[in-house]
Amino acid sequence: MPGTVARFTPGTIHRLVNEGELRITVLMQNSGLPEAGDAVLTLPPEYLTDPETYAAATTIPADAPEAERERIARARRDLALEGYRLLREADGPETLAAFHRAAADLVRPRLAAWRERWRAGAAAAAAATEEQLDRLERGDVSHLADAVVRSEQPSERGKFGMCGRLDVYRGG
Repeated sequence: MPGTVARFTPGTIHRLVNEGELRITVLMQNSGLPEAGDAVLTLPPEYLTDPETYAAATTIPADAPEAERERIARARRDLALEGYRLLREADGPETLAAFHRAAADLVRPRLAAWRERWRAGAAAAAAATEEQLDRLERGDVSHLADAVVRSEQPSERGKFGMCGRLDVYRGG
């Protein structure tokens, strides 16, 4: 329904089906970690065994022709749907727990870089908010005189993302 806001916490496995009119606006205060690879696609277990196998099934080369990137994106989507079906049809929680363990193993090598991305982005924004609240509490409103409005054009348009095409805004 138009105007609906959906929020997902880590570990939420979900699928959206676009029958032509679905338009989604996603705002991420997490410094773009899902597009940086912290979200693991629900591929069948044989693709989750190691980072190289997973990357071979999910990476879309930026320098490939448009038609090839689209073909790879669709193949990746189909694999994710196949793995999603396996999770949905599983008896008991062990299949999902195994997926979560495999996903964590896949992303563990990138945690240090993601932590730095988070520190420079979402954590810095939260710290700035805390400072502003502290100033207001002390009666210091001087920071309000520094208010600005910023606008931005996308740094990338039509990029293949986790769940389809996206325009990338860096913010700041």
